[in-house]
Amino acid sequence: MTTLDNRPALLVVCGPTAVGKTALALELAEYFDGEILSADSRQVYRLMDVGTAKPTSEEQQRVRHHLIDVVWPDEEFHAARFVSLAEEVISGICQRNKRPFLVGGTGLYIRALTEGLLAAPSADPELRRDLHARAEREGSASLHKELARVDPVSADRLHPNDLLRIVRALEVYEQSGLTLSALQDKHGFRSTPYRTLKIGLNLERDELYRRIGQRAEIMFEQGLMEEAEVLLQSGYDPDLKTLRTIGYRQAFALLRQKMTREEAIDDLKRSTRRYAKQQLTWFRKDKSIIWLESSGDFVTIRKFIEEFYDI
Repeated sequence: MTTLDNRPALLVVCGPTAVGKTALALELAEYFDGEILSADSRQVYRLMDVGTAKPTSEEQQRVRHHLIDVVWPDEEFHAARFVSLAEEVISGICQRNKRPFLVGGTGLYIRALTEGLLAAPSADPELRRDLHARAEREGSASLHKELARVDPVSADRLHPNDLLRIVRALEVYEQSGLTLSALQDKHGFRSTPYRTLKIGLNLERDELYRRIGQRAEIMFEQGLMEEAEVLLQSGYDPDLKTLRTIGYRQAFALLRQKMTREEAIDDLKRSTRRYAKQQLTWFRKDKSIIWLESSGDFVTIRKFIEEFYDI
């Protein structure tokens, strides 16, 4: 469905992990006859269900979902590929006279789709630590050689010992799929392709942390360890970037007997709380987001959306 200015209307539901985005999006998509696009950088991976808190099969039957189970854990996936796939999906949804709902907590994906991907992504502390650890093991020249493969223009500009800038260039490419040199040559955003309404969900901190803790325990109860074992049996290396993320990192540590079950759950809770804080920091920079402290007042939220759709 399109608006008077012929741009598709895109409803965005965003916010930190465990805040209740899925439940609200399902209710809204059912009410407004829509389909859901997942804006989650980990739910794109197959075989990773419990640890990424994917919508259940029942939830996916209630409302059609897209951009879930797109690639295998050892395949490359980044913001540029997400945008390409999402644009195709939104076009198809509109052709079916449905309404697209973009739902998730990966702020880079949401910004890339709604504003364009010409601004370099923010620093990723975990990725940066991994790159520096590689430099310690292999030397900065090894990272410079990798940079020359993916972004030869930036590599030519940098000395092989300029580790700080080499890491930043690789970080940008890993996150976005675009080279730093290309981003520098095209500074600024493109015109926005969609008319968007962004609804951000948040909760009082203690309640959010309670939900995060509850989710961590449920993941272990619902088969996170079994899922990690299946990934190992399928031949996937636990040191894959995809599998070093929250949830799987703790599960593999438990399988390797580097943590007890209690330690793994506690570490999962702490890591998820840190991640939620990072998500909120990202989203707070977007002044177009309308923040709601509760998803319970469906009538109020519905009125916002009805005005947006002009219905």
